[in-house]
Amino acid sequence: MTITKTLKPISIALAVIYANGAYAQTSNLLDDASLTLGTVVVSGESGPISTRSLPTSVDILGAEKIQNQVVTNNWQLFGQMPGIMLTQFNQGNVSGKFSLRGFNGEGEINAVKLLIDGIPSNSNDGNMPYLELTNPLDIEAIEVVRGTNDPRYGLHNIAGNADVITRIGGNYQTARASYGSFDTRNVQYAAGFDNGLFSQNYTASYLDSTGYRDHSDTQRSSFAGKWFFTPESGNARFGFIARHHKADAEEAGYLTYAQSRDDDRQSPAHNAFDQGDRELNQFSAHMDIDLNDELYWETKAYLNQIEDRRYVRFSENVSQQERYTKENHVGALSTLTWRPEVDWANEFALMGGVSAEFQDNRSDRYLTTNRTRQSQTRDQQFDLDIYGAFVQAVVKPTANLKLVPAYRVESLHGSYTNELTNERFDINDYGLIHQPKFSAVYSFTDNYAAYANWGKTFQVGVGTGTYRVDNDRDLDPSINEGYEIGFKFRPVSWLDGRVAIWQQTATNEARRVLNDPNNSSENIGKTERQGIDLQFNAQATDQLALWFAASLQRSEILKAESGSPESKGQEIDHVPNYLLNAGVDYQATQKLGLSFWTSAQDSYYLERTNSTREFGQFFLMNASASYAVTPKVRLELQLKNLANRYYEYVWFDGDQTLHSPGDGRAVYGSVQVDF
Repeated sequence: MTITKTLKPISIALAVIYANGAYAQTSNLLDDASLTLGTVVVSGESGPISTRSLPTSVDILGAEKIQNQVVTNNWQLFGQMPGIMLTQFNQGNVSGKFSLRGFNGEGEINAVKLLIDGIPSNSNDGNMPYLELTNPLDIEAIEVVRGTNDPRYGLHNIAGNADVITRIGGNYQTARASYGSFDTRNVQYAAGFDNGLFSQNYTASYLDSTGYRDHSDTQRSSFAGKWFFTPESGNARFGFIARHHKADAEEAGYLTYAQSRDDDRQSPAHNAFDQGDRELNQFSAHMDIDLNDELYWETKAYLNQIEDRRYVRFSENVSQQERYTKENHVGALSTLTWRPEVDWANEFALMGGVSAEFQDNRSDRYLTTNRTRQSQTRDQQFDLDIYGAFVQAVVKPTANLKLVPAYRVESLHGSYTNELTNERFDINDYGLIHQPKFSAVYSFTDNYAAYANWGKTFQVGVGTGTYRVDNDRDLDPSINEGYEIGFKFRPVSWLDGRVAIWQQTATNEARRVLNDPNNSSENIGKTERQGIDLQFNAQATDQLALWFAASLQRSEILKAESGSPESKGQEIDHVPNYLLNAGVDYQATQKLGLSFWTSAQDSYYLERTNSTREFGQFFLMNASASYAVTPKVRLELQLKNLANRYYEYVWFDGDQTLHSPGDGRAVYGSVQVDF
């Protein structure tokens, strides 16, 4: 195998080009379950086993669906993807997140492993602040894997994973400036310089907005540099990436029901001193080596850093808090892939990998008055070391049948110190956490394929819930066991789609106790999540493209823990029963492109006994127009929430519902220039 000198970041095995149209594949047989908004071109049969080859729900969002979006937070980009739920807190730097497969985005259980260019990017509790290290203009693709059968990742990979893939290599310079509603100003720049041996990529952005609501000013800036070297032999690549992000934001606070209906843009007087500042860094080293025609080695090492300070008052009835978080995570991943020529199978590949992450975490909290400290309620330092290893094979005993067995193990170590009391606690002895997986796909023709997968993932308590604090014996990990059965179809060259049914059950599921000074977790019981997904993408004509995705889902507590027996048989809070996405792109002329897309979700209960009203239902419409003034200059107009519909995020504090309204109608204009 020869590696070209213009390597792309998905890996040497996978090069992607995104544009509306049909798939280009190395084989006529349909033997995977992936879908994309745009085209995926697969090059080469060597290198690591690619994401899109997994027989599970894999979705890829291409650059043309990302780089033209005006967003204040990058998690909003995932709203275009099927089966994704967006939880929109709209509270400064704690703005929101995405979740999937019947897990909510409350922060109690963070069930998605986040990666940026293959680098693990979750905070200790599984949240995703590192998403803001990337800029839309620099993102080449987003890959989302749903389900329990991807063995490459362990901690937080409960329901799936998402990889944000940025530009590496190439020669280009692009600048984009946007201005619009709520005095939103956004400037982005991305550049690449590549001579075949050495590539440099840079990106920078700045965002300033007063926000839809009062007291919600936001300023964010970010920068990234990527340097990669490919020797003359072309059989290796070495690189280094540095990313930095800084944000300062006010928080508008939560409204009572009456306030939200009276004036959804107001900020209560008791939130006048709520704000936050955040700083993120990520440094990573990358090495890809083609050892010979059959053996490929890939290694990454990284350092993630976060320092976050937040002043928040959730309601008039409680005190303001100062919340301080500082984390340093050092880790490495290494995989070895073997693709021998065998005569007993049409295709065979074997991949093994190891990973390690060492976390140093600090979490402090204070009761404050107008940002002045009154007393300290939390002073915690905890270490968490995670070791993992996996093996995965791809075997095609016949041209039509592909089998993918896999196995992963995980081991956790560490300790927690309560520096308020000078007490130290060891981690729960979880033992070796076993995660077997198996999947298969049968290709009927080049138009139809059926697939099935099964696997186990794991979850442990968050924060001090990982350690032996209040328990006399070691706690077991929560084991999630899931399956998916699906059918992928491409009856004609301009239409492809997928339908799937899935289920995921968990033993002794634990969730973080929100607003708890002890930073502990509690047991929910045995849970079940299940659903049906339907998706299709159509390039109806050379000018017209359409897409549609629907996820019907239900979550239930099958066996309640002893402290909340009334939750048995009830739905898990903040999980809507349906999620819908649909859109159309129309190239009206050679220069003018028009787009229209919608998103909708059902209402949800606010707590696990389902004794409150349901909230959260919405149906939103958006539209955009793009005009190419010249081949290098493009003007764009984007309208969000076209019908100016009211929507909100709602939670229950035990006494009352608290509401955070979403943005009203917004209009943004952009100009993009390629130099």
